[in-house]
Amino acid sequence: MKLKLLVALLATFGGVVVYQTQSCAAPEGVVAAPPITAPAFSGRDAGRKRIAIELVPVVVGIDQPTDIQAVPGQPGLLALLTKEGQALLAEPAKGTVKPWFQVAVNTRSEMGLLGLAFHPNYAKSGRFFVHYNPDGAQKTRISEWQAPTDPRSGAPKEVRVLLEVEQPWANHDGGQLQFGPDGLLYIGLGDGGAADDPKDAGQDRQTLLGKMLRIGVDPQGERPYTIPADNPFVGDAGTRPEIWALGLRNPWRYSFTPTGRLITGDVGQNLWEEITYVGRGDNLGWRRREANQCFPPGTACDPQGLVDPVYVYGRDDGASVTGGYVYTGSEVPDLKDKYVFGDFASGRLWALDLQAPQEALALGQWGIYPATFGVGHAGELYVGDFREGRILQIRSGR
Repeated sequence: MKLKLLVALLATFGGVVVYQTQSCAAPEGVVAAPPITAPAFSGRDAGRKRIAIELVPVVVGIDQPTDIQAVPGQPGLLALLTKEGQALLAEPAKGTVKPWFQVAVNTRSEMGLLGLAFHPNYAKSGRFFVHYNPDGAQKTRISEWQAPTDPRSGAPKEVRVLLEVEQPWANHDGGQLQFGPDGLLYIGLGDGGAADDPKDAGQDRQTLLGKMLRIGVDPQGERPYTIPADNPFVGDAGTRPEIWALGLRNPWRYSFTPTGRLITGDVGQNLWEEITYVGRGDNLGWRRREANQCFPPGTACDPQGLVDPVYVYGRDDGASVTGGYVYTGSEVPDLKDKYVFGDFASGRLWALDLQAPQEALALGQWGIYPATFGVGHAGELYVGDFREGRILQIRSGR
């Protein structure tokens, strides 16, 4: 079976990324393959310090990967999502990949099957949660699913809908789901789309768009989710109590550091991309600011009460940040404890020392569209290549 052809029309206007695709073939499977072509180091990367890595294909022939998650309690087993609604189970070390479940999704623009998070108690409960845009609607849905604790032994079922949010446009949906060290579910939502945040959703405290949400997923009575008592805006009549932080444009991928801090790549508008910590009650600034610069450009703004990014880069480096993870594996010692992230538009990857984040370390420009990152059971990192339909493992280039 042939690898699906991706017709790569990558157009960025106002920070919007548009894809056009042909119909896809079924997954080809897991492969043992040599590293892909060596990277380039152009532009600012030419003068940056470098860490030598290789990108080794471990799964090929999947259609537009959007998420990579290690299945708890099942060493070596990865759950993979695709934009068009398919979930797969892959075991690279054993050379296997098979369908897991399918969701009917709206795939317009940046919509689709976007994120999955296993419950902290999944190894006993089989509970997990999915972020997708249902077919026939323009909205975000967060739902709970039930599976056997070994998902290879039976098909999962969607058991209830926790949350639905109407989307005024088909881009800037966010997409990630993550459980924090506190056992609560964090949901990142973009500003609702278009350009310039026309509804000022980032700063509107009555909408969930442009926010990081924090909820409890263990139902009490008939409520689909609970509001943690220590959420920052509980009791504030002017603010939705689900909100953990505001002022986000499109937090496509985010994660928790080993120290428990939430960090996101927030996709910018026309000039700047940012890596930002997202703390309790923080205002990240959009649309008063794009990254750490007043928005619209050339205007004045009041920075009081706004949280500055950890790291910012401009259009000479890329146009659509993909947030990643702190590396905790052993195969690439030079990456230890560094935050690895990339840019979807330019195909560049970087590592950032979060203790001294003044300048990124260059990992190279690879000719890929890095749509998502994932962490395996041993802390090794994977990259989902949207362009060629591959899962790539990051390994040492020495």
